Amino acid sequence: MSNLEKRHLYLNVTDRNTFIDGDDLKTNIINHLSRVNSFVFNIKLCNSHYIETDLPRNEYIQQSFKDFKYNRVISCFDHFQGSRYNQCHIYSELFKRVYEVSLFDERPVEHDFSLQILQSFPFMKKLTINTRKAQINERRRKSKNDVENVSIINYYHLTELQFFQAYEEYLEESLLNTKTCFLNNVYLFAARELLEKVADNFTRDSPRLNGSKIH
Repeated sequence: MSNLEKRHLYLNVTDRNTFIDGDDLKTNIINHLSRVNSFVFNIKLCNSHYIETDLPRNEYIQQSFKDFKYNRVISCFDHFQGSRYNQCHIYSELFKRVYEVSLFDERPVEHDFSLQILQSFPFMKKLTINTRKAQINERRRKSKNDVENVSIINYYHLTELQFFQAYEEYLEESLLNTKTCFLNNVYLFAARELLEKVADNFTRDSPRLNGSKIH
């Protein structure tokens, strides 16, 4: 390992008692890579051991990387009070292409925001949505009978779509060809109860479904 010129590190850690910072990386990894000219890392840590006031600040994380000689370090922290869940993401450079996107939030994921996600990550192949909050704007459109005046989301590269603990409207949106268009065959993963509930709502709307593209 000491003779490598370039090294990539990807870590996805769950329920670690402490967050990873620059001092931790230098002590346990970087100091053992004396001949590495480029070190790129992407670290995601999730746990439920901290309350919001215990979370380290971004300023602290940035300070711990002040002597990092390879790239500028970007860090962000999220605290989800309702789920008693914390997430820390630290990475050393912007990604040229992003193929997997996971949305976890305690707020609704609106249609317009999904469109912005696709525009930001046009090469996305896998999308995971995890939120139990209903779409506020979508319900307003339905109440005004304005459901047709919505920009269609065209997924050019998507091949996998997952819904974990998602509200039924998100699955409905992906099935309607008036809101979503898939250029490839897409594997859909969702809870059986959610699929059955959504299927009952589409008995009279079958001509508008993306059925031929979803498996």
